[in-house]
Amino acid sequence: MIRRETKQRVAILNVLRHTDSHPTADRIYDEVRKVIPNISKGTVYRNLKILQEGGEISELNLNGTVSRYEGNQKSHYHFRCEKCGRVFDLDEPVNSEINDNVARSTGFKVLYHQLEFRGLCKDCQKINKEEGER
Repeated sequence: MIRRETKQRVAILNVLRHTDSHPTADRIYDEVRKVIPNISKGTVYRNLKILQEGGEISELNLNGTVSRYEGNQKSHYHFRCEKCGRVFDLDEPVNSEINDNVARSTGFKVLYHQLEFRGLCKDCQKINKEEGER
């Protein structure tokens, strides 16, 4: 199926391709409204779903947190800061052997896996250290 390129989808893709912050749908909506002031939140949500189904963006919904979106479609892992909630892309090679091991041991057909590391980002570590010094 050929997907129509609309100004709404182009605006959403521009937001996602020009950030590495993994924004929520509400944040994307706020940014797109700067370009298309009369866009509705429902339109943003519908277009996020269409773009995701078309493989142009990814939805990060790990551990039941609020979904975040990204335009980086290369396989990669993430780090989520437990204190500030920011999500970072990690420049670590994806271990595809995990897929093969799980498939071999379970008989499942593994398409991909998502892995998220959690802890404290550098900024929050610095804040924690400064708070401990007081």
